[in-house]
Amino acid sequence: MNKFPTTPDEITTDWLSNALGHTVNEFRVEPLGEGGGLLGLVARLHIKGQGLPNTLIAKFPTPTPENRAVAEVYDMYGREYRFYTQVAPTVPLRSPKCHYAAYDDDSGNLALLLQDLSNMRLGDQVKGCSNAEAHAVVSGIASLHRNTWQPDHLTDIKQHDMPYQREGMIGGFRAGWPVVLEQFSQFFDDELIAIAANLPDHVNTLLDKIHAGPLVIAHGDVRLDNIFFDDDGIALVDYQAVCKASPEHDLAYFVTQSLADDVRHSEDWHSVYFDELTCQGIDYDKAYSYKRYRLCAMYFLCYSVIIAGTLDPANQRGRKLAETLLGNSIRSLKELNALELIA
Repeated sequence: MNKFPTTPDEITTDWLSNALGHTVNEFRVEPLGEGGGLLGLVARLHIKGQGLPNTLIAKFPTPTPENRAVAEVYDMYGREYRFYTQVAPTVPLRSPKCHYAAYDDDSGNLALLLQDLSNMRLGDQVKGCSNAEAHAVVSGIASLHRNTWQPDHLTDIKQHDMPYQREGMIGGFRAGWPVVLEQFSQFFDDELIAIAANLPDHVNTLLDKIHAGPLVIAHGDVRLDNIFFDDDGIALVDYQAVCKASPEHDLAYFVTQSLADDVRHSEDWHSVYFDELTCQGIDYDKAYSYKRYRLCAMYFLCYSVIIAGTLDPANQRGRKLAETLLGNSIRSLKELNALELIA
């Protein structure tokens, strides 16, 4: 039986006082709706008590059965719990300070009390970011990877290329592909259609090659909608996709999906990242790293197709996000000559 709340409505003053180690005199719940790609229920707690922050973010599993089923298949709640309890205390990358974390393996229930980052500016994948902001992100993920190089001791954190991930990408692409071709045909020429249509047949080979070398702890979903900015740099949120993956996993996803053409062309982002990754003596071959980077970029076309194929085209921001993802991803693949990897 859970000894912690599973929804904001179940929070009590006594439980909150015990969880935080300080007496809470009173609190108020401000609903924030579902977050984390509709896979988490989030609320802001307004707290009165000595030695306590004025606000905290409470995060729980989604109450929507079909969304929860997806989260449980991919172990998203367990992943986030393990990040905050096993990884976050050991790395310099900023994430919300975790004031309380609990997870029940049997029920899959999760409760987190996290620092409220509303004093920072949340990124926007549709609007994009500046060159300076992109540098801050690339530096941040390099620091995460540098400090979790070859994380064999973190046995509870699984590799990205688990069977359910492989099956999900193959099935998701095949479901989304006809929708994307119908709704967003402007992004595809005949050559691209002929090559990309066969991507599901290459997913297993791509993932085998990507994961054949050194691994790190990856955030797994580095996009501007999950990044807060201030004068001191960045803070990453939403660790439901954290995994062991190639160092290039987070980099390729961020560069090919979140960076507009002008920012993407302003730097050799792989070189910027690689220099940061290896600045403290990690022995890693740059040419091999670049090869994995291109493989990751090709693989992540699955993500943009799946997301674009499931977003509501009647929703203006949803359609704009789909166009941004597809446009950035396809132009990136052509710039990297990555289509030849599966041609």
